[in-house]
Amino acid sequence: MRTSLSNNIALDLPSPTAAFDEQTAAPLTLSPRLHNKDLAPTKTEGRRWGRYSIFALWTNDVHNIANYSFAIGLYALGLGGWQILLSLGIGAALVYGFMNLSGYMGQKTGVPFPVISRISFGIHGAQIPALIRAVIAIAWFGIQTYLASVVFRVLLTAIHPGFAEYDHNSILGLSSLGWVCFVAIWFVQLMILAYGMETVRRYEGFAGPVILVTVAALAGWMYFQADATIAWSIREPLTGGEMWRNIFAGGALWLAIYGTLILNFCDFARSSPCRRTIIVGNFWGLPVNILVFAAITILLCGAQFQINGQIIESPTQVIASIPDTFFLVLGCLAFLIVTVAVNIMANFVAPAFVLSNLAPKYLTFRRAGLISAAIAVLILPWNLYNSPLVIVYFLSGLGALLGPLYGVIMVDYWLVRKGRINVPQLYSEDPNGAYFYSNGVNLRAVAAFIPAALIAIILALVPGFDSISPFSWLIGASIAGLLYLIIAKREAYYEDVSGESIAVDNVSH
Repeated sequence: MRTSLSNNIALDLPSPTAAFDEQTAAPLTLSPRLHNKDLAPTKTEGRRWGRYSIFALWTNDVHNIANYSFAIGLYALGLGGWQILLSLGIGAALVYGFMNLSGYMGQKTGVPFPVISRISFGIHGAQIPALIRAVIAIAWFGIQTYLASVVFRVLLTAIHPGFAEYDHNSILGLSSLGWVCFVAIWFVQLMILAYGMETVRRYEGFAGPVILVTVAALAGWMYFQADATIAWSIREPLTGGEMWRNIFAGGALWLAIYGTLILNFCDFARSSPCRRTIIVGNFWGLPVNILVFAAITILLCGAQFQINGQIIESPTQVIASIPDTFFLVLGCLAFLIVTVAVNIMANFVAPAFVLSNLAPKYLTFRRAGLISAAIAVLILPWNLYNSPLVIVYFLSGLGALLGPLYGVIMVDYWLVRKGRINVPQLYSEDPNGAYFYSNGVNLRAVAAFIPAALIAIILALVPGFDSISPFSWLIGASIAGLLYLIIAKREAYYEDVSGESIAVDNVSH
């Protein structure tokens, strides 16, 4: 068994039963309730998530259908071309910075998100952030699978119009054709995940160029359809305070969209060989990609408005208008490929690790992934998607909790601990362990999280706060981080005054 100081590289813990404490070099028992081979730190050799893999990961996510619908919404609000570029540029800078901080943690420790959460919330308290992330992911996995199946239905009926006759009945809210398409997409995703993270990496690498070529071709085609002219705005451009408010609100909402992946980017970064890989991969995959995405959005919207004075809601509308069946099918296939890629990275990997973390002794990554996929079918996600109440109050309410979670985890790791982590003790139930806290729960983290979460939910959901609701993620993260820092520093101060030598995280630094 090889160990090394975790301020440089992650530890390899191949044994399911024992390791050595980094500070004392004493034998340390690894608890089967906290450890299995999927949750163990990645080995330093063979880490294959390089710059291109990270770039391709973000290419798929940036250019997905939901993001285009969001950016088109900015155009519909009255923002012009340069204003949309600036708004998304602000969002890109925020996402890039926060994503790097999360990625560095994963690369350094080599552990997935549920284990990372043990650092700040405790070995058992980590179930709080992990389960919140998992519930959101499972719900959206089902919804995104349903949306992908809709694209698949369009593709099938384009190839063989006779299939449309099977699209008019209803079985639990979905037609016969709808069920066939949904189950087919669900099964393909399950097969990709069943072969592990290496297959996920390869699929993401394949899908990235496909969607880039597709959206670039769509934008070019629309540009020439509009006789090489586009409408830079749909009405009198916004000015003054309203303009700047919408620009910054757009950037803040873009950050909130990435609130889930900012939390669990460590699930992917843990397999990156060095910090430089994350910096470069994220740079090309996020700021550069997002600006390209913004330019394509402007071209699509501006060209469509120039042609007929209408605003599209999604790139799929452009694809549906393609007169040639062959190119229509190619367009549908490309968006189908990228929707599957996004769904796996954003909504499948996270719950697989989280459910494995609930019972490591019995649930491997594959088994946990199968369970989460089964739950995603049982909730009948098309009914969730068609219910504004569920989308706005349930999923948006849970989404508002992500900012406070991020604030606590980042402040604890970067400001309180200065990045010094005892990785083996993340898998130990020793009452004197660094992350045992109070029966496995860090009450300081919970005390900082709860009030910040309540504020974030109020700002996100109560109509009276509409003007600042786009900033609820940032506000929630800031309040939680500040509260946690105050509590941690206050306890450290009283420990120093009382003459105790215990560090803030109970580990000698």
